[in-house]
This record gives sequence, structure tokens and C-alpha cells, in this order.
Amino acid sequence: MTHGDDCCTPEEDGNQSDQQQPLILERVEKETAKDWKSLVSHQLKKHCSCTQKKAKSKILGFVPILTWLPRYQVKEWLLGDIMSGVIVGILLVPQSIAYSLLASQDPIYGLYTSFFSSLIYALLGSSRHISVGIFGVLCLLVGQVVDRELALAGYLTESSSVSSNNSADLLAGQGNDSVGVGCDRSCYAITVGATLTFTAGVYQVLMGLLQVGFISIYLSDALLSGFATGASLTILTSQIKYLLGLKIPRPQGWFTLFKTWYSLLINLGKTNICDLVTSLLCLLILIPTKELNNRFKAKLKAPIPFELFVVIIATLASHFGHFNTDYGSGVAGDIPTGFLPPKLPMWSLIPNVAVDAFSIAIVGFAITVSLSEMFAKKHGYTVDANQEMYAIGFCNILPSFFRCFTTSAALTKTLVKESTGCQTQISGLVTALVLLLVLLVIAPLFYSLQKCVLAVIIVVNLRGALQKFTDVPRMWRVNRVDAAIWMITMATSALVNTELGLFVGVLVSALCVLGRTQRAQVLELGRATMREHYEDLSSYRGLQTHPEVAVFRYEAPIYYANQSLFKKSLSRCVGINPVKEKSRRNKLRKKNKQQGEVAGAPNMKLEETKVTGKEDEVEAGKTVITMNSPCSLRSVVLDCSAILFLDTAGVNALKEVRKDYGELGITIVLAQCSASVLDDLERGGYYPDVKGCDEGGDKIIFFTIADAVHYVQSLSAPNGDCDSKC
Repeated sequence: MTHGDDCCTPEEDGNQSDQQQPLILERVEKETAKDWKSLVSHQLKKHCSCTQKKAKSKILGFVPILTWLPRYQVKEWLLGDIMSGVIVGILLVPQSIAYSLLASQDPIYGLYTSFFSSLIYALLGSSRHISVGIFGVLCLLVGQVVDRELALAGYLTESSSVSSNNSADLLAGQGNDSVGVGCDRSCYAITVGATLTFTAGVYQVLMGLLQVGFISIYLSDALLSGFATGASLTILTSQIKYLLGLKIPRPQGWFTLFKTWYSLLINLGKTNICDLVTSLLCLLILIPTKELNNRFKAKLKAPIPFELFVVIIATLASHFGHFNTDYGSGVAGDIPTGFLPPKLPMWSLIPNVAVDAFSIAIVGFAITVSLSEMFAKKHGYTVDANQEMYAIGFCNILPSFFRCFTTSAALTKTLVKESTGCQTQISGLVTALVLLLVLLVIAPLFYSLQKCVLAVIIVVNLRGALQKFTDVPRMWRVNRVDAAIWMITMATSALVNTELGLFVGVLVSALCVLGRTQRAQVLELGRATMREHYEDLSSYRGLQTHPEVAVFRYEAPIYYANQSLFKKSLSRCVGINPVKEKSRRNKLRKKNKQQGEVAGAPNMKLEETKVTGKEDEVEAGKTVITMNSPCSLRSVVLDCSAILFLDTAGVNALKEVRKDYGELGITIVLAQCSASVLDDLERGGYYPDVKGCDEGGDKIIFFTIADAVHYVQSLSAPNGDCDSKC
């Protein structure tokens, strides 16, 4: 049992009813820990046993469509799902082709990627509203890896590629483990992209099997927003060469933003006027129309697909104007219909892309889970983070055999999907049907589409991320720590390296959390006038303090990284450093002893008196040692209610504090410790094993500050009177 007082009993003088009784609580006995064999056996039985009910639950959980499809409300939901699916499919056609450029792939593979990801997520995803497919940041990451591997394989520039990309050329001379002579630049690029996608998907499925979906909580909104904005700056810079019609290789390594701008400036004289004029016209059309869509989105049943209109008009103009042959304008080229036969990834490339694939897997999963949880909360249902990990993992593994690149959820298309009446992932199946129609029939018609038009579509779709810069002042006013994380992550992603930006963002976020525990200070508390409640003296008016008793609170866990800061902060609040004070007293005693020997009284008794800071003196007949004292302080109560946990260093710090101040005559007691902190103290040996009235005071546990204050006041009462305590 833990109790408020077991050292003395109040005198029965008729006033016991007026005294405050200490709070007494009895701890629940914990179960004895099982040995490891029992624990392993229990877990094996739990996870390896198979019943009909458990098997059905696992299957339904792994394929969520089997759960909600039988309850599908056709009359209420079908029309909205069809409308949202068709609209998202129409929007995906130009965007899929455009983002293929960003991933350094041919246009057909963007369509493949959007088709397979929409189909697979509709079957395996637990969110009803998000749209999974191409995402600009992931396309950028894939493109950087592809360009790096192309350079290592000897494909230095885009001009070295062969214009044909039909299935025969792709398969000619290429095995699964080596690059054949007949494999051109386009063939090798999609091989790298597919291998990278396969590896990222394997990572995601493994994380789902290991039930580590919780890692998404460590990627804060500020971190993801800053990362996306920084990557958007890199994407914007990478597309300017297409806007100007320049053929320059994508730089590798760090500081690609500066390298790209340097290459653009020195090649500015080679600008293709046809591409530049086309880019300006498309920008003049798309930017205002996008604003119109945003402004009237509440009144419009569906956003007007201006991108598709621009693509159709630009393709017709390029075809009949012979922009490619007469003006040297870069075009999308041959886009074959149908599907290529499935093909295994290049196993020998996996070690080269393994690290890149891990960062891509984390980014893709984090964005998907963040969006799915946001829309699930908005519409009143729940999603499973581990199931989302499986879903997005298989959206990468299975399509990689059909030469697709990495996918995740995308905010813009998800917002469009939700606003156009989406109710379930049936809309994803409808989107897949629209893309299938394009792949089988319409795709070759985009042969003459200029690459600069695709670059314009990418740039225009970056507006949302780039507009985050206008929110920086508001973010700074709301929370400076989050604003700092956003700016550091954004700057590192844009100016140094995209993948490094994610790592730096996570590191800075962790350091900010640790920094908050480092900045925590010991606060002195005062008692409210009308009741036994204690709060910070510097934050509230009218609080009272007790004579000879000080109450302090530490609002952070005490562990190895901040235990020394805790002791320093406490000594500042108490007004005395116990280590320095003991050293000073020892020096004074030694000095007085030497002076006493000089005066001829080596065995003279030392008498300590309280004075206010005068130097030690030698009077006739006696030696007086004067010492500074922390006023009349006799006891300190530490409010531990805000201490979440203690490690070994934290418990040792509390032991040292109790010992050091105890040697100066100041009693340290703890109050309001949580059950977990009490366990930490018990395991760390904070409480002595001895029991009894004489030495059991350190064993006393106080559940309220008032009980602790009454107890320490009773310690200084004359003749051990306990009346003042209870």
C-alpha cells in the first residue's frame, strides 16, 4: 500500500475532524512476468492458429472490396461514382502523359501506371475516396534515379535514344539480368524505372507484414508539406528546358537546382521559338482557366477539363503545322496501343536502387496514408494504415511487371474525385475503364503532341504546392517550430537534394521534440487562496507560498539527455547549488580549523551560525563559521505530474538531488507521480529497502501536493508534533 503518512499518529484532541486526511491508494498487484517460452508459445498460437472465422476475416481484411461491395447502394451511389470516375479518367489522360516526362519515361508508361494503380487500389485499398496514380514528387524521384543509371550505363543524353519504342525493340536482346546490345535508351530507362518500382513495392509490403504502418505518424504535416514544396521547385526547374525547347541532360548529385539553372542560362541562345511560343500560349490559357475552376468549384458539378482541351488543340496544331519536322519541336512520338507482355525486373539493378527505393517507399506510403486518413475522418469511416501499406505496395509490385513506375495517392485528383460525387472505389474502376479505352484506341493520336505542352501541364499543376509560400507568415504566427521544420525541409529538398530533404526533415523534427525537453525549466508553484490547488507563480496572480517550503514542477521527462539540465534548473530555482555549497562549507571549515590552530586552540569546537554573507571571523574564545543559506528553506516538494517517464539516468538524478540537498538540511519529497513513474522509481532503487518510522520517510508516496506540503511542515514542527501535518 502507498500512503500519505505512516510515521506518527495525530493526537486525538477533538480537532481530528477538522484536519485534512492524506490520500491513500492501494496499488493493484501486477501479474508475474511469464518466461520467454510461454510468451513465444502464446504468440505462435495466436498468430498461427487457423479457424474458419479467422480465415474469413483475414481474406476480407486483405481485399476490402469484398466487405463493402455486397452492401453497395446502387441507387444512391452509382451515379456519383460513374461521374467522378469518368472525370478523373479524363483528367488523368494528359497528366499521365505529362508526368512520364518527369519520370524520364515514354508517354505510354504513364497511362499504364494510372490504369493499373486505379484498378489494383480499388480492390485492395481501404479508403473510399482517394485517387491513386501518378504523383509529381515520386515521378521526380524516379526520374532522378533513372537518369543516374542511364548515365552510368553510357546513355549520356536524350539525343542518344532511338525514336522507336515498340514492343519488339523493347524486348530485343534484353535478358533479365543484363542490358543487351539491342536495348536502347528508352528500353533501359523503363527497365530501371520498373526495377525501382518493384523494389519500393517490396519494401512497402514487408513493412505491412511487419505491422509498421505506425511509422507514418513520424512524418508530420509540416514535414510532408515542406518536402512537397521543395520538390515542386525542383520539378518546376526541370520542366523549363521543355518550355524553351532545350535538349540538356538532367544534372546528377546534389545542388541540382543550381546546376540546372546554370545549364539553362548558358544554353538560352538555343531556345526553340516554336516551343517557347506554344508554351506561352498554353500558360495564358491554362492559368486563368484553372483559377476559374477553383473560384467556381462550389457551383460547378465537375471541373471543366481545360487541360484535355488544350492537349487536343495543341496536338492538332502540331500535326497540321508540322512543328516537329519544320521547326524541330520535340513531340511525344509513337504511343502504341495495347499492353506489352509482362516482364521480370532486372535483378542486377536492385542493389543500385535499393536505397532510393526505400525513400520512395516511405514517401509514397506516408502521402497515401495521410490523405486516406484525412478523407476517412471527413466522411466518418476508418482506414487501416497497414492495409494501405499492402495496397500501395501491390500497386507498385504488380504494375512493375508491365513497365510502370511508382505511384501513390495524389491530393489534386482526390479532391476532384470527392467533389464530383465519389462514394466508393467503384469510381476507381470507372477511371481504369476510361484509361483502358485510351490505351486500346486513342493513344496513337497523341503522336504529334509537343513536349512543351506536357511541361506546361506539369507547371500549372504545381500551383497548389508553390502557393504554400504565402502561408509561411501564418505558419510562423501559429507555431514557429512547425514553420522552422517546413522551411528547413523545403530548402534542403529544393537546394541540396530531394531525398536528403526528407531525411533532414525527419531529423529536424526529432531534434525539435528533444529540444523541447531540453528547454523545459523547473517552475515554482504557489497555492490558490481558496483551495488546495497549485500553479505556476509566474503565470497566475494571487498565488501564495509556504514559509520554509517550496513547491516546484518539472514539465518534461527526466532522462539521460536532460538530467543535468534538470539539476541546474532546480538549483537556480532553489537559489543554491548543493555541490558548490558543500565545497564552500568544507573550505570554510578547513580554513577555520587552520585559524584555530594558529590561535592555539586546535581542539576548539566549531560553531555554525546563520548570517547573511559576511566573511568568516575569529573571535576571542571561539571560532564562528558564517555560511550563506537559502533563506529559511527547509523542504522542497517536487510535483512530478508532468514527468512522463524516467530512465536510469533520471532516477539517479533524483537520487543525487535528494542526497545533495539532504546534506544541506533540505528535505526533498516527490508528489503526484504517475503509476509508470512510480514503477520507474521502484525499479531504479529510488526508495530504500528499510522500513519503519525512522528511515521510512523516503518510502512515503504523496498523491497530492497538499499532502506532501503538510508532511514536510510536520517535519519541522517542534518536538515532532504531528498536529500541523494532518
